[in-house]
Amino acid sequence: MIDEEVFFETIGSLGLIKLNRPKALNALTLSMVRKIHPQMIKWEKSPVIKTVAIVAEGEKAFCAGGDIRALHDWGKSNDDEATGFYKEEYLLNRYIKRYPKPYVSFVNGIVMGGGVGLSVHASHRIAGENYSFAMPETGIGLFPDVGGTFFLPRLKYQAGIYLALTGSRIKAADAIFLETATHYINSDNFNKVIERLSQGLDADQAIEEFSSKPGESEFKKISAFCEMIFKEETVEGIIKNLLKENSDLSKKLLSIIKKKSPTSLKISLKSLRAGEKIDFEECMKMEFRMVNKVMSDHDFYEGVRALIIDKDNEPKWNPKNIEDVKDDFVNEFFNSLAVNELNFD
Repeated sequence: MIDEEVFFETIGSLGLIKLNRPKALNALTLSMVRKIHPQMIKWEKSPVIKTVAIVAEGEKAFCAGGDIRALHDWGKSNDDEATGFYKEEYLLNRYIKRYPKPYVSFVNGIVMGGGVGLSVHASHRIAGENYSFAMPETGIGLFPDVGGTFFLPRLKYQAGIYLALTGSRIKAADAIFLETATHYINSDNFNKVIERLSQGLDADQAIEEFSSKPGESEFKKISAFCEMIFKEETVEGIIKNLLKENSDLSKKLLSIIKKKSPTSLKISLKSLRAGEKIDFEECMKMEFRMVNKVMSDHDFYEGVRALIIDKDNEPKWNPKNIEDVKDDFVNEFFNSLAVNELNFD
């Protein structure tokens, strides 16, 4: 069992999911999704299981995202598994979001992309001392998905727009400040919380017993700046604000943004602004429409080539410049699908 990519334990009244690909930073595969979802359904129906929790093996990462290389290869060969992965992943994300029992995510280390989808929709989101959250998708020709279009625009101080467009990381204190995490607990105490949960203790009580303060948020120091810069409806407006500000921080962020896929920047911002006004299910449907277009477009494959395969870190984006990404092209990413829409029936 220990060789499995993900394995499950029933400990008293707790159902425990363990991600088990530490050498791959616990990157999420299709087979892992296909094991987690039905197991959670079983635990939902079980009269014994009171709480479900998710943890990860290894010290570096909770889950550093989806298996991007596999998605690249499937997409390149026109394999339906490419969009199929996203469909099954998004269905799992929505199931976690609406789970009727307490679902507790224990995150210590890197959490990005698909790992965010497994953890940020939890009813109880615990950050350890090495918590490191990022949504770096614009750097590989993608967009912040797995429900990112719902939770990111709802973060205060335009933090979600900042995180989405720049791919910047936040730590545990920032996560508590922005509420991407609900509690801070030192990772040495994770197993103690798990033990309490297995004994049937209420999730709120078990977690509060070991919660502490994570220190001062670094993001808090730049929160007013971010709110001012990233409040715009267009990427061009945000860039204009950064140029006008002309500070060391604005110059740094401008340099970062200019390295991202111009297409990804535009579709990401449009999706986040749309996501502010719609419910979670509509966000997931929108994301699935977007990812179908992304998987038939140029930039995703070029981004994966440059950052993951060849590692030359010099993607040749097409279109190359922000001003060349026209509204008609952006709108294509949001069109209804002729077939295969995401449904939650």
